Formats: sequence, structure tokens, C-alpha cells
Amino acid sequence: MKQIPKVFIYLIILFLCTACPAKKEKPKAKPVVPVKVAEVVQKDVPVQIKAIGNIEPSSSVAIKSQINGQIVKIHFSEGSDVEKGALLVSIDPETFQSTVNQYEAALAKDLSQAKFAQEQARRYEGLLKEGIVTRDQYDLLLSNSESLAAAVASDRAAIRNAKIQLGYCSIRSPISGRTGTVALQAGNLVKANDLTIVTVNQLSPINVTFSLPEKRLSEIKRAMSVGQLKIEAVIPNEPKATESGTINFLDNTVNPATGTIKLKGVFANKSRKLWPGQFTDVLITLAPSKNALVVPTQAIQTSQQGEFVYVVKGDSKVEMRLVTTAAVAGEETMIEKGLSAGETVVVDGQLRLTPGATVETKDKQSQPGAKK
Repeated sequence: MKQIPKVFIYLIILFLCTACPAKKEKPKAKPVVPVKVAEVVQKDVPVQIKAIGNIEPSSSVAIKSQINGQIVKIHFSEGSDVEKGALLVSIDPETFQSTVNQYEAALAKDLSQAKFAQEQARRYEGLLKEGIVTRDQYDLLLSNSESLAAAVASDRAAIRNAKIQLGYCSIRSPISGRTGTVALQAGNLVKANDLTIVTVNQLSPINVTFSLPEKRLSEIKRAMSVGQLKIEAVIPNEPKATESGTINFLDNTVNPATGTIKLKGVFANKSRKLWPGQFTDVLITLAPSKNALVVPTQAIQTSQQGEFVYVVKGDSKVEMRLVTTAAVAGEETMIEKGLSAGETVVVDGQLRLTPGATVETKDKQSQPGAKK
């Protein structure tokens, strides 16, 4: 019997190996993703408008001299609070006091002459009736008496004006507020209505000026017609602290260049946390939106198709759902289209999710004010 070559044996073994079907590996199951979820609820949500405002003093006065003279004393410290009527600056009054004295001396002289002329005219009136003096003589004395009476009136007016100028030597604060940088010190010469010596800003109350799109104008007017419209200003560098106020100004014209309208709110600012020149977030609360669908804002994601949320189905799998959002109210967002009340959405852990992924829910957030 002939021996089979080893080459044929190897070929047979190779053929049998290739003919055997390979065992298929089972596909690995996708891992369960832990997520936090919240329920879509229906409730009344206050409509809020957010804007960026500029803080301004309710009153700002540039203190200037109304006369020419030399500053002799500054009666306040830079950056200090002053009351209305407080003495701020003294200007050398000597020149103005001498002018007052000069006019008072002239008044005394003219008063004496006017009195004599009046008595003389009265005597000549009696002599005229007796025919002792002529009409021309009487008229001349009467005219002199009236002229001196006019001089007396002029002197008194000059004294009043001189005293007013003398009063300008003491510059007082027209408002209660806080002083800024002093530009001129004692010894400086000042001119009437020239350089600003200091600026006084009123900080309590204080204003916040901001602008809103003109499409919001009808809502603002409607809310203001009902009563005072409440607003809140976020304290700069204190995101959780706010100051409450009211809108006290609505501009009479929409800016055609920007399509916005200017508004102004007034705040008591008793704590002095709002400071002129700062920017702040302004929150205006309008009438509430009835039966609105809301979800936590952190549930809203953005893709190339638009905004979406992950909805958890009954089998613990997630579905990617496109939504249409409305206004944001605090930490919640109102949903116009795409969700129904009672559905569950993912609020944390979205980065690890894909459509159809299985999730394990942790804490389920509850939202206050939800309607059962």
C-alpha cells in the first residue's frame, strides 16, 4: 500500500477547517447610562424680560462759582456725603462786602436828600396856593424830590444785587448726595460759570437706564396702565442679591437706528450697593402666562437641527425630541411645541446619551407650582 504524501494530508485538513462555520460572537450590550431627570409640568409662569441697564444718579449737579474770586476754604472731604444746603466752598467775600457797604452809604445819603426835598416840595405847595411862589418854582422842587426818591429805589436795588453777589461767596449743595473729586483747592482763582469745582451725585434714590426691543412696547404699556411696574436690578458682583424698584420713565420715541425704546427704573438704594457708572442685569416681571409647559433650562440642548431634549420612554430608553422654546423664567424654560405634560426629560448626563440609549434615573427633580 502506497503511503499518502504529507502534502495531501495538509490540504485535506485545511479544507475541512475552512468548511467548518465560524462561531458568531454575541454583540455586546450597550451600558446603562445614569442620568438625572425631571418631569414636564404645566403651571402659571410669570413672564419676565431681561435687559442690561446702566446705573445713573437720580440727580447730578456740577458745582461752579457764579462770581469771580479766590477760594479761601473747602468745607468737605472728597467722596463724602453732604446734605442739601450744606456749605461746600467759601470764596473771599471782602470785595463784595465792600460793595455792599458802598451802596448802603449811598442809600443813606440819598435818603437824607430825598427827605429834605420832599419836605421842601410840601412847603412850596402851600406857598403856591397862597400865590407867594410861581408854578415853575414848585414844579422844580417837586421834580427834584421825585428824582431823589428814584435814586433811593435804585440804591436799594443795588444793595439787593450786591448782597446776592456776596451770598455767592458761600457755595452750598443744592441736593443731598455724595461728592466726587475736588478739581480746585483753596487759593485757586475761579471765574463765574467756568470750571467745575466738584460734582455731587444723588445715590438714594438711584436710576437704572435700559432699552428694550420695540416689539415689547405693547406689553410694557399694558402693564404700566394697570399700575406701577415692578423691576429688579441684580447687584453687580453679587449675582444672588437684587434691589427692587419701579419703572418711572418710558421714552416717547422708539430709536429708529436700533429699534429699541428707552426706559428708566428708580431704586431706593438704601444699602448703596448700586453705584453710578456700573452695568447691571434688569429683570422686569409682567403678567403670568397661564398653563404653560415648563422644563428645567438645563434640559434644553442645541444641535444643527435646533433645540432638543432627551425624553425618557417607558422602557427606560431615550428619544431625541426637537422642541420650540418660549421665554426663560428663572431656571425654567417655557415650551411652545414638542412636549406634553407628564413626560420625563433628562436634565443631567446628556453628553453620554445617543438616541435609543438605556438610562438609569437617579434623582427626579420636582418643580414648584406644578398643576396635578
